[in-house]
Amino acid sequence: MSRINYDITSKEATLKLRNYLKMDLKLSTRFIRNAAGDGRIFVNGKVVTLAYILKQGDKLELQLDKEESQNVEPQKMDLDILFEDEDIVIVNKPINMVVHPTKSYQLDTLSNGLLYHFKENGEHCIVRLVSRLDMNTSGLVIVAKNQYSHMALARDLHELTSYEKSYIAVVHGHLKEDKGTIDLPIIRSVEDGIKRIVDERGQRSVTHFKVLENLKDAQMVKLTLETGRTHQIRVHLSHLGNPIFGDTLYRIEGDESYIKRQALHAYRLVFPHPRTGKLIEIESSLPKDIMDLIDKIRL
Repeated sequence: MSRINYDITSKEATLKLRNYLKMDLKLSTRFIRNAAGDGRIFVNGKVVTLAYILKQGDKLELQLDKEESQNVEPQKMDLDILFEDEDIVIVNKPINMVVHPTKSYQLDTLSNGLLYHFKENGEHCIVRLVSRLDMNTSGLVIVAKNQYSHMALARDLHELTSYEKSYIAVVHGHLKEDKGTIDLPIIRSVEDGIKRIVDERGQRSVTHFKVLENLKDAQMVKLTLETGRTHQIRVHLSHLGNPIFGDTLYRIEGDESYIKRQALHAYRLVFPHPRTGKLIEIESSLPKDIMDLIDKIRL
């Protein structure tokens, strides 16, 4: 059974359990309410209410396991799992794969495969996506295996500078600078419900970039997200006049002879483990179609 234990010191003594969970442990209100309602919060081996007053020496235990179900059909797949423990799994998603079922894609999604993987290993968890990728963007996806890790990762994504999510893209033309920051607001286009555009009415969107290699009228660029808006990298690069190769949504078609999808790969993740706080660093190699593209347009 997955659980987390805390020893209450003199510093926390006299605090209400609810306040300790919320303020000291930074647990979300939803997690606290659900755990308490399910009877998964114990002090000294006994279920307690959130009004319990903590005492020095108390042994607090949060049970993370919970019977859950999800309206996703398990499907056997050959998943490229780069890291897994009782709290998280990191998968290297291939191209042409949707991360979660939609009306148009009920099967063959990453979530179908992960749910089968969990059940095969006897784990009663659902797929909680911490990060998502477009169907034709390849690379690293983080999935939480319990409510606690999902909450902690979502929180840290917005609060910690130690969180890094970086991509590699192959773009048309040459950026004006070898490195820098794109800080331009993004909003959904009123003319196209899928497309996003740079517009002062939009949400602040920040992308850091660094040119890795100059190619023939093209560049290989590392891009690190500070914010995570839909299509953020694709929109920012297109707005600068350096659209990604193969990106038919944000560029006129014509790259089919080079690559059959946008040349964008989520290659690096750095983040603190939700349970231990230990820094996790994972990298994924560029897939063959992007490597072939680079070889075609090298100087």
